[in-house]
Amino acid sequence: MTNETEQPVLLFSYGTLQDQAVQLSNFGRELKGRPDTLPGYKQKLVEITDPAVLTASGKTHHPIVQESGDVSDEIVGTVFEITAQELIAADQYEVADYKRVRVALKSGTSAWVYVRA
Repeated sequence: MTNETEQPVLLFSYGTLQDQAVQLSNFGRELKGRPDTLPGYKQKLVEITDPAVLTASGKTHHPIVQESGDVSDEIVGTVFEITAQELIAADQYEVADYKRVRVALKSGTSAWVYVRA
């Protein structure tokens, strides 16, 4: 049970953290979110070799983003409200190719996102 006074953490996802199976595997629940966009980033794919991540997602390649320097580049995704403990679980799910950074989304919302390390 979460503390009622705990502030929700905002996490922007453009990839497998949007999948229900991945959410259930990592957070034990389906996340509620809203659409948003990450400006100034381009998306590629990265090969996944971590067995736990392969099992959770069922995919050998996951999307990964990196800053492009061009604000017309945009990544469409979902902003989820999660707990600080769930953010730690998300950190553990993401492989070494990713790092977590704070970004400003198109809506003006500030959120965490995983980008190319």
